[in-house]
Amino acid sequence: MASVAAWLPFARAAAIGWVPIANNPLPAPPIPKDKRRPDDEKLLINVSGRRFETWRNTLEKYPDTLLGSNEREFFYDEETKEYFFDRDPDIFRHILNYYRTGKLHYPKHECLTSYDEELAFFGIIPDVIGDCCYEDYRDRKRENAERLLDDKLSESGEQDKYVYRTIRERMWRAFENPHTSTAALVFYYVTGFFIAVSVMANVVETVPCGRLPGKKESQPCGERYKIIFFCGDTACVMIFTAEYLLRMFAAPDRCKFVRSVMSIIDVVAILPYYIGLGITDNDDVSGAFVTLRVFRVFRIFKFSRHSQGLRILGYTLKSCASELGFLVFSLAMAIIIFATVMFYAEKNVEETTFTSIPSAFWYTIVTMTTLG
Repeated sequence: MASVAAWLPFARAAAIGWVPIANNPLPAPPIPKDKRRPDDEKLLINVSGRRFETWRNTLEKYPDTLLGSNEREFFYDEETKEYFFDRDPDIFRHILNYYRTGKLHYPKHECLTSYDEELAFFGIIPDVIGDCCYEDYRDRKRENAERLLDDKLSESGEQDKYVYRTIRERMWRAFENPHTSTAALVFYYVTGFFIAVSVMANVVETVPCGRLPGKKESQPCGERYKIIFFCGDTACVMIFTAEYLLRMFAAPDRCKFVRSVMSIIDVVAILPYYIGLGITDNDDVSGAFVTLRVFRVFRIFKFSRHSQGLRILGYTLKSCASELGFLVFSLAMAIIIFATVMFYAEKNVEETTFTSIPSAFWYTIVTMTTLG
């Protein structure tokens, strides 16, 4: 009676035209359970452990689908009194929403293939996807079809039937996809082996190999077995040079290839060897050559051609270049600020090591990077 009394003033005002009761009509009052029609039965649907509830007449609005037809009875569990489907519950949420609203949406974060499989299982055609999502669905569908076609061609070997017009195209294809032929695969593993040998030799030649008679200082292996290391380095450089020249010959755009990062790494990795062949025994020139030999460590970056993980890491760093640049900029600002504070705080202290702001950079960098 209290609820009725609360509504009486509004009803009287509406009767004489003062205010409307509501802009939209009020919902129908609840129907008692004993007077409900059979098609208003509430159904419980279990999708891989996640339960959904809906009305029977909601599903039967689309009788051509699995849930809207009698075929759903094959999935009814008598013990739990529910329909069980061993399907993806996340995608089923969008399918059930289609029955409720009549609009099918495409979730961008879901796998396209899984989404199509779920639609096919429940008997829903993709043509009913709403206009708000259809463009994204069509683009993803086209990209997925192209990717599947490329995978199918590479797996079935149908790419081998493609007639390349020149030997350059065949060579470039072999370099970029070594698994297309036996010769390309052999060359791929041979170059990878020599890269590993070159990197290991660059490390081992600095290891002490004992003392020479009459000398107190130990001699590194690179000087004691100079001829052996020179022959090994020569063999590696010959392989790297042949690989670089063949890649440059087969490249579709030689100018773009020469300017690429991997091409520059290849040149820097083999350049110290050829410079060393033309250097005399002059001490000043030899000292400069020893410094130049440091660039041989760039040969380790050649592994990026043989490792998909390293290539993915490179692409990731390239795509995050702006964010990493902002991080470096923020770190540089903090270094300059704290180095300036340290310099002026220690300016009047005798025998201070912070004689200038740049000299305080090292202390600031070490403190920030090790202590947070």
